[in-house]
Amino acid sequence: MRYFVDISYDGSSYHGWQIQNNARTVQGVLNEALSTILRTDISSIGSGRTDTGVHAIMQMVHFDHEKEIDADQLMAKLNSLLPKDIAINHLMRVKESASARFDAMSRGYVYKMHKHKSPFKEGQSYHFNQSLDLEQMNLCCDLIKKWEDFEAMSKVKTEVNNFNCEIFNANWEKHNDGTHFHVSANRFLRGMVRALVGTMLEVGQARMSISDFQKVLESKDRKKAGRSVPAHGLYLRDITYPKDIYL
Repeated sequence: MRYFVDISYDGSSYHGWQIQNNARTVQGVLNEALSTILRTDISSIGSGRTDTGVHAIMQMVHFDHEKEIDADQLMAKLNSLLPKDIAINHLMRVKESASARFDAMSRGYVYKMHKHKSPFKEGQSYHFNQSLDLEQMNLCCDLIKKWEDFEAMSKVKTEVNNFNCEIFNANWEKHNDGTHFHVSANRFLRGMVRALVGTMLEVGQARMSISDFQKVLESKDRKKAGRSVPAHGLYLRDITYPKDIYL
């Protein structure tokens, strides 16, 4: 039987989502907790990887177990056993063929920045105190919603068949003491959101024009794009699936 788990985590203490040798990862901690409670080896599959220090408001995971599970009971046990920086939000039965990774129709991210130094936002948001032209940055968003090839925004030496992504939504908005960048797509390349944010910050500070931004995309050259902003401002969220996978 296959189950989906909706989890949230603070990625500050982890070397990303995906299991690695000699490194503490969210997937590794979750697998250990599931295996302990269910008394059998459990291997989970996530909707996608998050890098070291990146957080998740919503990460979807699937795992298999031969027996039927009481979802509420397992959620309670997992939340008691897991560390404070990982929380189980929902657990549900799905079709045997359902995949948290391959059936995802869209994934979303939000990148959080704050202008004034705050001890309460340390590690949770990027402290960026420069003034920004959000109107120009949102023109960049209009452009990427029409774009297809994002090789210029991908980490180099990434093993993918292509660099094509369909951006469904992208926008910058003011949020209390700072700004948030929201983006959703059918898929994302490694490092793509942090590179997009870093490049759009150049536009927002008038160091790069919209025309220059388009030329970066056309170049397919990561070296011509902006810097990769810090991981701790990035949150995975809003993963959607076809309704017919749920039982």
